[in-house]
Amino acid sequence: MRYIFENGNSNEDNQKKTNNSKYTLWMNSILKRSNEIGKVELPICSIILDERGRCIGRGVNRRNISKDPLGHAEIMALRQASLIKNDWRFNECTLITNLEPCTMCSSALIQARMGKVIFGAYDKKRGGLGGSIDLSKHESAHHKMEIIGGILEDECSKILQNWFKKLRTQK
Repeated sequence: MRYIFENGNSNEDNQKKTNNSKYTLWMNSILKRSNEIGKVELPICSIILDERGRCIGRGVNRRNISKDPLGHAEIMALRQASLIKNDWRFNECTLITNLEPCTMCSSALIQARMGKVIFGAYDKKRGGLGGSIDLSKHESAHHKMEIIGGILEDECSKILQNWFKKLRTQK
């Protein structure tokens, strides 16, 4: 299991443990949904919570289904949440997803001023928030957000590994 890292405001260790248990509950929900979407698409799911902890946006990968290169789970969740919130700014919101956002999605989250990003598995090849590159720490990132990675990392990684293994055996 990788370490949990943050930028922006730092919290006490006890607060992290309490918050992480809350995120674990949401991540378990995301993992269940990932298993379902994994039957037809890359099993990545995202949700956005408002400041009161209510889900205001959900998304799953839809690149293959919709033939859309922008059909990433985080983008789908941002679109839905912006309609519900009637705003494009998400300073007080939290995005939770089972895979570290790619550079495109990380940039979108920075532009949307997301308050916090929680993810499960790190993406060493394409991750935009620490796995490959950390765009949130880049000098051009005008917005600082809290980032917590590695929530149920093993479970999140296993779903993705199994999906790619199945894809390779089908070819």
